[in-house]
Amino acid sequence: MNKTTHLEGGKVWLVGAGPGDPDLLTIKAARLIAQADAIVYDHLVGKGIMDLARPDARVIYAGKEASKHTLPQDSINLLLVDLAREGLSVVRLKGGDPFIFGRGGEELETLVASSIPFEVIPGVTAAAGCAAYAGFPLTHRDHAQSVTFVTGHLKDGTVNLDWPALARPKQTVVFYMGIGAAEEICRQMISHGLPSLTPAAVVRNGTQADQRTLLATLGTLPHAIVESGITPPALIVVGSVVNLHEKLSWFEKR
Repeated sequence: MNKTTHLEGGKVWLVGAGPGDPDLLTIKAARLIAQADAIVYDHLVGKGIMDLARPDARVIYAGKEASKHTLPQDSINLLLVDLAREGLSVVRLKGGDPFIFGRGGEELETLVASSIPFEVIPGVTAAAGCAAYAGFPLTHRDHAQSVTFVTGHLKDGTVNLDWPALARPKQTVVFYMGIGAAEEICRQMISHGLPSLTPAAVVRNGTQADQRTLLATLGTLPHAIVESGITPPALIVVGSVVNLHEKLSWFEKR
């Protein structure tokens, strides 16, 4: 990888950094990080990934944590425009995949409105990465014929979701950003038809050295989260594939 080659100026690359493990970066993502003039990166970008950046690159943290935003989204959108207009090559680096609960579409709409050229580089989304490292096949002929990714925190702060669809059997449901709403999520899933004994799990810091997997059921998960002290970043996985963890888990057993 040639870290001295510079990219075209006045352009933005929207790049997925994957779920945390730097080895899960795509080759293209790693190359762009190594060559960019400026990198605007998020809280969920895994440790070690920013070490790939040029020593002289302008590095700007724009992380968002629960109720704690370094920069409002509108400010991030305009920052990308300003950096590109300076003639810089800009990597907008997001954890997971930028188009799956990453607000990448919102940022690109601002770039389009400002006539800023861009490219999109997909990343391994958190659900796929965390499930693989926790031993949960998201689909399985004996357990789940479909998988649904859903946010546990809507723009207006509610958890007003399509509960009848989410509570259907023979599927896996993965909730992003759902730890704070776990009690409501489990209550709604049960009240819309899933048994309280339906397997459920939380994966915290998935694919990273300190990954932690908590196994429970819809009926016990909220209490288990409180008792364990698990905090974001974490995913909630609901479905019988969770039962395969003991058999298929490999990462945490190493």
